[in-house]
Amino acid sequence: MNTPTVSAEAGRAILVIDVGGTHVKAGISTHPDVKRKFDSGRQLTPAQMVAGIQDMTADWDYDVVSIGYPGAVLGGRPVHDPYNLGPGWLGFDFAAALAHPVRLVNDAAMQALGNYRGGKMLFLGLGTGLGSAMIIDAVVEPMELAHLPYRKGRTFEDYIGLRGLHRRGGKKWRKAVFDVVARLEQALEPDEVVLGGGNVKRLETLPPGTRRGADRAAFTGGFRLWQPGRIATAADS
Repeated sequence: MNTPTVSAEAGRAILVIDVGGTHVKAGISTHPDVKRKFDSGRQLTPAQMVAGIQDMTADWDYDVVSIGYPGAVLGGRPVHDPYNLGPGWLGFDFAAALAHPVRLVNDAAMQALGNYRGGKMLFLGLGTGLGSAMIIDAVVEPMELAHLPYRKGRTFEDYIGLRGLHRRGGKKWRKAVFDVVARLEQALEPDEVVLGGGNVKRLETLPPGTRRGADRAAFTGGFRLWQPGRIATAADS
């Protein structure tokens, strides 16, 4: 990734920012059990996000920053503005705004990093939208499965994202989750599927062969981005 370089020596404090369509969450490696958040939404700009983070973490000291971004990322930079947030993300200089070295990755990739145990893992994030990433032999590849066509001119995200839950109700939403997971398992043949995101709690049972993601996986993944022997992203290779 084309990001500022910094050694990951022991004791370096890492701020992790998980940007979502409903909330922006923050955690820090020196207090790994602490999580703070504020509301996001369709009007949130990157400048507003940074201001919110600086206000919310004013009492935290940190050296480097990991950001999970809700959209495609190439070379450590957003490819386009998020679908569920405001404008201005494309081309925004996060390192300058935060005055610290920044590593920015797709948010689903960051959650996947935090959940990875080995082999070939598919991660699906059931949140405001549908996040997705694949990790194969410790290399993570962010994926953009959310906007692929699914049914009746609608996408996977239209059915198993938050819009689908509100439009069709919980019972039909859960049925669609099971169907989408089965289709993606058949197509991608992972060793396991991990389901994360805020809406995974709405599943009464999990689809066969899946595992529920850890509650703090996004923060674990963000910490791993700066640690020695970290899992690589495909852009690193």
